[in-house]
Amino acid sequence: MGAVLTRGPVAVRPLQRRDRRAWLSLRARNADWLRPWEATLPDVANAAPMPFGQLLRAERSAWREDRGYFAVVEVNGVLAGRVSASSVRLGSERSAMMGYWIDRDMAGRGLTPLAVALLAEYCFDDRRLHRLDIAIRPQNTRSLAVPRKLGFVEEGMRRDLLHVDGAWHDHMVFAKLATDDRNGPFWAPGP
Repeated sequence: MGAVLTRGPVAVRPLQRRDRRAWLSLRARNADWLRPWEATLPDVANAAPMPFGQLLRAERSAWREDRGYFAVVEVNGVLAGRVSASSVRLGSERSAMMGYWIDRDMAGRGLTPLAVALLAEYCFDDRRLHRLDIAIRPQNTRSLAVPRKLGFVEEGMRRDLLHVDGAWHDHMVFAKLATDDRNGPFWAPGP
């Protein structure tokens, strides 16, 4: 992704070396807010976060190799969250799993659906993916609103799908296909 994806006050772009201080501060401020929802590693208690330099190298490698598209979310030029399309599968499947979060102080303003739509459009239109999935714990009511606002189709519950906050949890799965409608306030206007 060479260019920054923008719409209104929201920009989505790859993490950069200059983001180090802002990224570490954002993560620290939101640690408790994100803990109940972020994936963890089974059998690894209190795993330390990946050092920033290692994270940056891993994400750049994922972009280059079409394994994942990890981006930061900026709101009016301020680092405010994260959106990603990971576990990219090319070949006959052409799909990815989307994830996202926003700074606690910016939640509920429609910024997250906008960021997710921007990256989804990139995945569909530039990377030619066919399907995007979003998996959310059913208790995360704020996060459940995002795929619904974007017209993702609820496909059901997957048992013990992800290890989160130290235990295995069921997740509701939503999907959107490249051929599905992309109408509504968060999507780019059609031709």
